[in-house]
Amino acid sequence: MPDMRGVPAPPQAVVEADAARSLAEDIQGGDVTAELLEDAIESGYVVAKEAAWVCGRPWFDACFRQLDPDVELHWLVAEGDEVAAGTVLVRFRGRVRALVGAERSALNFLQTLSATATQTAAYAKALAGTGTRVLDTRKTLPGLRQAQKYAVRVGGGINHRMGLFDAVMLKENHIHAAGSIAAAVAESRSRHPDIPVIVEVETLDELREALATDCTRILIDDFSDADMHEAVRLAGGRKPLEVSGGVTWERLAAIAAAGVDFVSVGALTKHIRAVDFSMRLGDPP
Repeated sequence: MPDMRGVPAPPQAVVEADAARSLAEDIQGGDVTAELLEDAIESGYVVAKEAAWVCGRPWFDACFRQLDPDVELHWLVAEGDEVAAGTVLVRFRGRVRALVGAERSALNFLQTLSATATQTAAYAKALAGTGTRVLDTRKTLPGLRQAQKYAVRVGGGINHRMGLFDAVMLKENHIHAAGSIAAAVAESRSRHPDIPVIVEVETLDELREALATDCTRILIDDFSDADMHEAVRLAGGRKPLEVSGGVTWERLAAIAAAGVDFVSVGALTKHIRAVDFSMRLGDPP
């Protein structure tokens, strides 16, 4: 599996805005529990309670620094590292009110993005050695699209389109309204000549129509295993093929065996369970 450490994070302004929005939602008029504490300097750490791929350091740091610009953060693992249960991820030192006030927001980012990276890494590992790569989808948590798509890259996956603005995706209703696949692709190229055009097909006949156009990629939706193999034969490498719909963990090997180029998996960002990380004040045991 490729080493995805060092993948560029979204612009710092995006990270800062995500952190600020989370902190504002949590603290609002003030942290009434933290106010009970003497605002002394305290140290602490975060430990992994289970194995995971670490992702989300920029957001974690931003949450703490927005409440205490002088906080000291010493990461013991790199972004994209695979860690075992019991690994201390980061040690920090700062004003105690800021530490406890930022804790939940910082951990929410770290746990959620690590979950997406970990899920993606599992798919990437399962596809290693095949010609098939895993793609994400637009099924992201509201407000966290750039963050989660970054986590997919950290886990070894590839981003599909970011949104409705950076690629044309022609589905059944678009094609019906346009009159045909050829007409829909032609109109897309006329209006947006410089962005990708992806055509979703549901039958082998529709695949033949799409192959005759100037589209960028063809998405074969809910094809049987036999039809996937036939689709690869018909495409003959002329257009990249992507499988979407009916993608389960159990079916992944059969999809890769068909020889398609990509498989898009909404579960990378949608069906995730937060990684169990714990923050504690004091020194690690």
